[in-house]
Formats: sequence, C-alpha cells, structure tokens
Amino acid sequence: MSTDSSPGGGELEWYKALDHGDLPEGRVTAVSCGDTTVAVTRYDGEYAALDNNCPHQGGPLGEGSIETGQLRCPWHGWDFDPLTGETPGPHDDCVETFPVEEREDGIYVGFPREDPHERTVSDVIAETLVNWGVRQVWGIVGHSNLGLADALRREAEAGNLTYYGVRHEGAGAFAASAYGKLTGRPAACFSIAGPGATNMLTGLWDANVDRSPTIALTGQVESQVLGTGNFQEVDLEAAYGDVAEFEATVLPDSQHAELATRAAKTAILERGVSHLIFPDEIQTRSAEGVAPGDPEGRITDRDITPPEDALADAVELLETAERPVIVVGHGARFEMDGIVDLAERFDCPILTTFKAKGQIADSHPLAAGVLGRSGTPIASHFMNESDLLAVFGASFSNHTGIAEYKPIIHVDYDAMTLGKFHSVDVPVWGEIGVTVSELHDRLADDVEAESQRAELEERWEIWREEKATRRAQAPERGINYATAFEAMTRLIPDDAIIPVDVGNNTYAFGRYFEPEGQSVLMSGYLGSIGFSFPAALGAWAATREPESPFAGRPVVSISSDGGFGQYASEFTTAVKYDMDLTHVLLNDDELGKISKEQRTGGWDVWQTDLVNPDFAAFAENCGGYGVRVEDDAALDDALSDAISHEGPALVEILTDSDPV
Repeated sequence: MSTDSSPGGGELEWYKALDHGDLPEGRVTAVSCGDTTVAVTRYDGEYAALDNNCPHQGGPLGEGSIETGQLRCPWHGWDFDPLTGETPGPHDDCVETFPVEEREDGIYVGFPREDPHERTVSDVIAETLVNWGVRQVWGIVGHSNLGLADALRREAEAGNLTYYGVRHEGAGAFAASAYGKLTGRPAACFSIAGPGATNMLTGLWDANVDRSPTIALTGQVESQVLGTGNFQEVDLEAAYGDVAEFEATVLPDSQHAELATRAAKTAILERGVSHLIFPDEIQTRSAEGVAPGDPEGRITDRDITPPEDALADAVELLETAERPVIVVGHGARFEMDGIVDLAERFDCPILTTFKAKGQIADSHPLAAGVLGRSGTPIASHFMNESDLLAVFGASFSNHTGIAEYKPIIHVDYDAMTLGKFHSVDVPVWGEIGVTVSELHDRLADDVEAESQRAELEERWEIWREEKATRRAQAPERGINYATAFEAMTRLIPDDAIIPVDVGNNTYAFGRYFEPEGQSVLMSGYLGSIGFSFPAALGAWAATREPESPFAGRPVVSISSDGGFGQYASEFTTAVKYDMDLTHVLLNDDELGKISKEQRTGGWDVWQTDLVNPDFAAFAENCGGYGVRVEDDAALDDALSDAISHEGPALVEILTDSDPV
C-alpha cells in the first residue's frame, strides 16, 4: 500500500490489486483492497475498478461477466459500462469508480483515505457488555451480523474480550452455557439471522434450565422487511420467547446502552439467558457521543438473609435429628467450605446430585458419592437410613431420587425451586452461603446426631471391592467401563475441569469415577447429548483468564461416540485456537444407552448402531493428537500422554455397550 494525493487534492491510499496478466481481456474479477472489495475489469485494453455492489440489490459485480460491451450483474442482469460504471439508456443508477494505475509491478487501485471510525450502535452495546464483565464470545460471523462483528473485533483487538469462531452455532451456545455454569459469569454467543439463530437454541435451553448466565446476540434481516417473509427471516422474539429471561430488538431510537445493561443485568441476577436482536441496518447506525453502560449503581448485593422463622425451624430440625444427611446440588458449588464445616459438626454424610459430583472429594471421610440413577449404593443407603435431609442448591430432579417422604430442609436462592415437585417441611429462601453461616451461628454446641463416619468408611470399602470385581469382568470388546474410569480416577489431574456428555459414559462416570477436587460440568435438566466437547471449549476459555480462579487448570472432557459425533467438527476449533485440552471418547459404535432402554423396555433394538470413523485418526487429521486404545495394557500410557500433550488431544477407548 502507498499514499499520494488524488487529482481532487485529497490523499489516496493505493493498493496493489493484480499482477500483470492476472486478468484476461474482457473479464471482471472481485479484489479485496484493505477493507474494500472492488470489481476490477479489463476491457478494450484498459483496466477499471468499480464498486463491487450493484446499486439495484447489492449483487456482486465482480462475479458477473462482460457481454456485448456491458458489465452484467450476476443477480438480476443489470448492465453497466465496464470502464465508467455508467448505465445505458435513461437510468441514473451508476456504479462508483476508483482510480487505477498500471505500474511496473502490477495494477493498483486508489481509495480516499478513510475518515476516523464513527461510533455505532454496535460499539455502544459491545462496550456495555464488556463493562458488565463479558469476556468471551462464541459464534459465526455472517452477512446479517457484520456491523456487530466489527464492533466485537474492535473490543477483541483492544484486549477487552476474546472471540472464538466455531463451526456450528449450537456449539457456541453450549460453550457459553458451560462457561456460565463454571464461573457464574455470563459469556455471549453470536449468530446471523434465521438458521444461525435457531441453531443456538439447544445450547441456550441448556443454559436456561441449568441456570447459567448467558447472552445471545443474533443478527436479523433489515427492519423495513420484517414480517414480509424475507430470506432468512425468522420471528426471533417468538422463537426465543420461552428460553430468554430478557429479550429485545435493537431499534433506531432504542436506548442502546440501557438494552445491553438490561441484558447483562438479567443474565447475572436471574441466572439465565438474555437475548438481543440486531436488524442489519441498525448495527452500523451512528451513535456518536453515546456513552456505554456499566454496573455502577445498577446491581445489588445478593447476600440476602433468609426469613427468621425459616431459620428457626431449620435449626430445630437439625438439632433434634439423629441421622441427618446433607444433600448438595450444583447451586451450592461456590459454598462448599461452609457446608462441609456444617457436616463435620454433625459427623454426617454429604450426598451430591449428579450435577454436583466433585463438589466434595470422594476421599473426604464424610463424602457419600452421588445420589440417584447415576450414583453409588453408598449415597442411596445413607438417604434411606436418614431421619432428616438438609438439601442445599438442588432442585429435586427425578433422576436424583430424593426421598420426598423424609423430613426435608430445602435451601435455595430461587424461591420457585423450593418445593419444586412436592412439599418440603422447611423451605428456606436465601443465598446458600449466607444461610449456612446463619445456621452455624444458631446451632447449639452439642447436637444429638450420632457419628456416621465409621459406617461411611465401611460402605466405601464394600463398594470399592464391588468395583474391583466389575473391573475383572471381561467385556465383549475393548475395555470395560469400570476399568476405564478407574484409570481416569488415577490419572486425570485433581484440579481438572471435566465436562461430561449424556449417554452410557454418563452413568459409568457417576458410578465409577472418584473425584478429588475436579469441577464437573454437564447438561443437567436438558440432558443434551453432544454437550461435553463444546463445553470443554468454554471451560478452556475460562482457564485463560488471568484473574479467574480457574486460570491454568487442565480440561479433560468425556463422551461416548454418539455425543462426540454431533460436534466433532469443533475439534478443528480447538486446533485453530491451540486449546490445551483432552477429550476421552468411549466408543461402542452405537447409541448404547438407547439400546439398553429398548432391551429393558421389551422393545427390539433398532436403529441405534453407528458408523464411525477412526476418531483418533480423525483428531490427527484435524491437526491435533489422537491415540486409539483397544486393551487395558495401553490405557494408562495413552491417557497420560494425551493429558500431557500441549494442545488438543483425543483418546479413543474401544468398549462395549454395557456400562455396568
């Protein structure tokens, strides 16, 4: 690029467009020069450069042809002089032209020096989201979100956020949802109108039902054609109406900073999804002088103390219980220190829901493992033998199997979650950490509960002996699940973040993997297959934030072949951004969980078989590290090598379809 003065006196920036001989006589081609694309023509021995956009409907003139002396638009056949851009006949919709010079080293096009960037509506909204703590955006740039994409680019280049381009918008939504589950802070996912926006819905429903703060940013067709059935037009307010706690279409006269503030504030306080819709032409509308929003004075302390009567009733039940147990859900993940201290005052077991697996290490003397269908016999035993359930941050899913006939204290920050599926004896509405602290302060020094430590130790010994016998069972092929997860228990780092998929791998993980400080992520209430690998991308992003408590932690995700197959192309996303993560893929060549449900339900096993590639070779082909394991002897080395590999790695473990 070079700079000199234009004939009119202004400065021009010159870009080399072509080498001599690149463009034959009588042809046209599109050339990008800096931020501008022009249609370069060669006709009658001369070169010319025209605006690439046809003034009719924006058709790409550089993809057209020169016929009978006229440059013809490929969309609707409008004609222009290939050198002057003028139209034949009485029409006046000419095409802008740019100066061209034939120099010794090629063909150059000159452009007026660009004016300084003028702030847009998109800039105001992107800056507001950054001010509210949005640090990660996942999505796909496309024709109906380019103005917003440009604003996100400026924030990324300034170091205010990081943008990840994914291969499918659904993966972007899952990544943002997982990031919110892990950190408690919102990330954003980003799409074009129509199919891009609808592709994000599954991941956003995962965020909605699992209470993960997430912000969806979707392009939209131009506002003047809304409602006419235009190309890629979808009524996005209707499509997102049930999934979003807050949504708004950004209009010319909207209070743009306020809309972004409401979106961020709602996602954070309501722990859910917010949605902003950007009609194409609004994104680049001028917003000079408009200040971005920020959280100063707009958000309150959420450490709310429960009602006094509820606390008194809870204390009375706790002080008179002889065999209490504590049940923790994912909602208690940030308050485990106080909950463990409470359990130690009673010497009582802590049971977790499946979503809360790992919130207390299985090696802790009061840990009883996971309760429910994917759980351990230890947890179910202690629930059955208890005379009080003190439940923190759990919502009583039927998969958890909390016994509703037991006396129950239920603590949650969401009033609607209390007694969600049946009545409880003492519903306590309050932030979990505050509530636990208040209980500590009110409890008497001496409580009537008997110590259950020794019994817990005995029950763990029985279960571990049982697991050893299961490891000794010969599988139909490859490695059995008990053996695979015993190796993962030993080799996955204690501080790892572990996104887990839906399927046989899920049940086996719940039963056999013994966490030791890891953070587990899963698609809980939605139970969406395909979650784990996109979630690993979102978790890895959190580990890259220097101020984050997750900084530097390893990420090891787990799935079966059915789940990984849904977003396998995202392995190239991990390669593109050099994400240091490991994926463990348990391959049984079928939807094994569904096959088992068909068999146990008396159905014929039908259409659950899968045709799979060699997934390890696929990972290598994508530019990552892959290793395939077919017998026990190679398992430890394969896992160790993959976890220590710097970059994306995949361990494919052949197994049968029975997770027992």
